[in-house]
Amino acid sequence: MMTEAKVFLLPDLGEGLTEAELVNWLVSVGDEIRVDQPIAEVETAKSMVEVPSPYAGTVTELHGEPGQTLDVGKPLISVAPAGAPAVEPVQAAANTYREEEKAGSGNVLIGYGTPAGNGAVRRSRAPKSTAGSGRAGVSSVASPESSVSDAEKAADDLLLLRTRVPGKLGAVISPLVRRMARDHGVDLGEVHGSGDSGLILRRDVEAVITKPAVIEEPITRAIPNQGTTADARTGLGIASRTPVRGVRKAVAANMSRSRSEIPEATVWVDVDATALVELRAGFKKGGAHAPGLLAFIARFVTAGLKKYPELNTRIETAPDGSQEIVAFEGINLGFAAQTDRGLMVPSIRAAEKLSARELDSEIRRLIDVVREGKATPGELGSGTFTLNNYGVFGVDGSAAIINHPEVAILGVGRIIDKPWVLDGELAVRKVTELTLTFDHRVCDGGTAAGFLRFVADAIENPGTVLAEI
Repeated sequence: MMTEAKVFLLPDLGEGLTEAELVNWLVSVGDEIRVDQPIAEVETAKSMVEVPSPYAGTVTELHGEPGQTLDVGKPLISVAPAGAPAVEPVQAAANTYREEEKAGSGNVLIGYGTPAGNGAVRRSRAPKSTAGSGRAGVSSVASPESSVSDAEKAADDLLLLRTRVPGKLGAVISPLVRRMARDHGVDLGEVHGSGDSGLILRRDVEAVITKPAVIEEPITRAIPNQGTTADARTGLGIASRTPVRGVRKAVAANMSRSRSEIPEATVWVDVDATALVELRAGFKKGGAHAPGLLAFIARFVTAGLKKYPELNTRIETAPDGSQEIVAFEGINLGFAAQTDRGLMVPSIRAAEKLSARELDSEIRRLIDVVREGKATPGELGSGTFTLNNYGVFGVDGSAAIINHPEVAILGVGRIIDKPWVLDGELAVRKVTELTLTFDHRVCDGGTAAGFLRFVADAIENPGTVLAEI
């Protein structure tokens, strides 16, 4: 009696994430693995993580390829218990498409997956394509309504066993794939299978069906940058195409949502930071650890948010469409950090309880973590307010986009020497610009200006403010 392999589904990686990009497999088919052994590296919208196996045994199937985006709850890996007999290649492949027909499947026979559920999935036979529509649409290709009778499946399996080359898989085993190819006029002999041993999967046939027709250009028409694809709008050759995925995909979605949902407004002020720069220099001269300027500003920000808590909130929409402002008992201060994987915003939990030195230590730790790609979803998705030090890029100001679902973001420009009127006389001072972008639904301009002025005054008189807080 053959022991059935256990299928491990991609787990919920926290913070409401619904998908992850498969970066690299850490195991191969046939490997013996143990419980909690890392089996794959995946990149979520938050970070790069290693996924451990909950099962021990022999790897029988890897459900995905590097670069593929997998949905949470879909098959990731199949593991046969230790000591289980080997599975014939054909039978293993047949099991593959059988599993794909169950609710919650969809990774191998792409486009045929169905939502996960507790009960059986009801299917009905899809209508035949009309004449002349063989390559026209995608909707008929990806329809989840296709079905194959048990008799057809049995006949296909029998035919496969009779005609296959010993020790090798047939080119196509799934009747669903064969039917799709037949209905759309695809010659399977011309299709390169991307599965094991050249197995032709649904995605391979889908790629042929959805491939745009090639239109021959008139001989007399000059083709710019011959040898590369020409852009129809500009006529220029296209140098490259980069998929928007991983961190960049998350940033794009978050920023688009912020712009579309939040009625934002921006206020700014120039600040004399000379006293703060001198205070830090004094710490360094005395041999004591001197927190970075960002840590001091972070300390002023948390004090300001205590005084103006409206900026440390979130707006939620109830099922009936009504909205409410959610206030928090603490402050998780996020800060923007540039990494090789894009802009990341780790957050310091309970930042209001930390001193400038403690904030400096946590900022440095989190920067190291995110640059190594090891930040947890909690460290990257729990902020309540964001501090953005874009001055490190040599710019003075920016109308930043709010980090949804937060309601405000404070930007700090570079600190440079500028002419400044001090006690009625012109002087050269260390000046920076603070920019606050806020959600006008949670407060008005007076509140926003009050908070911004509080932080500005703290920078100009750091000794007094630090003593008070």
